[in-house]
Amino acid sequence: MSVLRTKPIKDVVAQGDADGSDGSPGLKRRLGARDLTGFGIGIVIGTGIFTLTGIEARDSAGPGVVISFAIAGVVALLAALCYAELASSVPTAGSAYTYAYATMGEIVAWIIGWDLLLEFALGAAVVARGWSGYLAELFGLPSTWFAEEGSVVNLGAIGIVLLLGVVAIIGIRESARITNILVLVKVAICVFVVVAGLFFVKAANLSPFIPPAEPAGAGDDGIKQPVVQAFFGLEPSVFGFVGVLSAAAVVFFAYTGFEAVANLGEETRRPKRDLTLGLFGTLLISTALYIGVSLVVVGMVPYGEIDRGAPIAAAFNAVGASWAGVLVSIAAVAGLTSVILVDLVAMGRIGFAISRDGLIPPAVAKIHPRWGTPYRISAVMTVAVALLAGFLPLSALADLVSIGALCAFMIVAIAVPILRRKRPDLERPFRVPFSPVLPIFTALACFYLTLNLSIETWIRFLIWMALGGIIYFGYGYRRNRLATGEAEGRAKQPASA
Repeated sequence: MSVLRTKPIKDVVAQGDADGSDGSPGLKRRLGARDLTGFGIGIVIGTGIFTLTGIEARDSAGPGVVISFAIAGVVALLAALCYAELASSVPTAGSAYTYAYATMGEIVAWIIGWDLLLEFALGAAVVARGWSGYLAELFGLPSTWFAEEGSVVNLGAIGIVLLLGVVAIIGIRESARITNILVLVKVAICVFVVVAGLFFVKAANLSPFIPPAEPAGAGDDGIKQPVVQAFFGLEPSVFGFVGVLSAAAVVFFAYTGFEAVANLGEETRRPKRDLTLGLFGTLLISTALYIGVSLVVVGMVPYGEIDRGAPIAAAFNAVGASWAGVLVSIAAVAGLTSVILVDLVAMGRIGFAISRDGLIPPAVAKIHPRWGTPYRISAVMTVAVALLAGFLPLSALADLVSIGALCAFMIVAIAVPILRRKRPDLERPFRVPFSPVLPIFTALACFYLTLNLSIETWIRFLIWMALGGIIYFGYGYRRNRLATGEAEGRAKQPASA
């Protein structure tokens, strides 16, 4: 039995076509292009725009953080092209995990599935703690139970995760409705921030747009420096174009999650059309808002004075428009709520795909007969995220979400030319232009961004991958559907003379 055995495309398509209408254990198709775009924007616009803007502008890139968001957005858009071809051709739950299983082999699929669970779990937990902090600021709640620092148990984070976990389990239509409402609120306020903030922008704050490079502080060397600096023996530095690239790798966190749209392929009414529209609509709208908001923030306040915790609200306070800070906090609560909800929905679908293939116990993939959702795996994931969010300060682990997403995008980009070679006859409603050049360039761009993350992040990521390897070889390698099928096939063969 080989760890590189692949899952037949016909099996993937058959699983995707099982919509539960005939009594089969399939997900139900209830979503359209607008719902998918709402889910995408719901998960993308969140922590990145409300916190990372200030941190990276002040510590790494200055006003050049606008370029960082643009670079990260272009790389994400290239990855979305690859996702669009695969998602429209093979609409299924699991997205990158399933694509890897059908093209590069079982071990690669397991690695990327395990990686995606890390990305969405940590993303939801980090955002839940941020949500709790904004809620405490809005209503004056005690920091002992709601703040990021100084709290033993973050009850606010636990509460919102459990509440939204119930919504995710009850049904995909209910999740879509709530997400769409929250998206309208936060997009409207983001547009307000850009329009109102333009009146307070000062040209002096934007010069120099890319501050000259300077040596990094004592806390930014050693394993905290980017891999690319350590590999080439460069002196650790911040600002300059190196700082812009380092910030691009970090703010890529702001774009992570759009692949959750591809995870909803089995619940989309017209997946061959709507998945592509949902992916591109998500990224185009999100990138425009990110660039606009970051430009306004660095134009309102000198980058060295930007607040790291609440940069947008603090910027309006600094120019005497504190009333706008309340609107920003409302947008933050709405934005972070939708991020958590879509993270939980996506985790359930990835776990469902992995469990359905037998790499983890198949019993947890059971679909609820009434709600049409993978309620068991969703419940397990919800409880795990609630515990992480309640007891662990995860702000330092945000970079792990970026490296997890970038690795998934690399796999998807590589899968495009492989699947074209293996199945040239497969119907492709959307095709990546200039293949295989563009997919290969996308994979290399993602890999380069990972090298701009810290050595510390890579060490944590490799530890998580090693834990996944233990689970795979201890359980999934011999008990998954392909392995048991091979064993049954050998048992039926007559013994040789």
